[in-house]
Amino acid sequence: MIQFIGYPKCTTCKKAENYLCENKINFKYINIKKKKFNTEEINNYIKLSDKDINKFFNTSGILYRELKLKDKLLNMTYEEKLNLLCSNGMLIKRPILVFNNKVLIGFKEKEWEELLNDE
Repeated sequence: MIQFIGYPKCTTCKKAENYLCENKINFKYINIKKKKFNTEEINNYIKLSDKDINKFFNTSGILYRELKLKDKLLNMTYEEKLNLLCSNGMLIKRPILVFNNKVLIGFKEKEWEELLNDE
């Protein structure tokens, strides 16, 4: 089952959701703002994405800027970053696509197409 983690008011998430619907791809929608992530889940997503934990921060988000995380992240441990990501879904970059033990963050149509055609 494909998991689509997004935020209903996010324009990029809407584009990604439209892409899935237009291509008749069934998915489970998870609202990133309502979902309470635990460190194990986020850590697993990071491993499956093959990306650095810093790539999981929503750097264009209001909360990211309010907390002045751009500078703070430099001095934080991996565990501290992980706990911070779990503290509020709005800190997590979106959308996230989870499929076949792979995770994509953000919406790049070509990447999504390659992963979804890998079935």
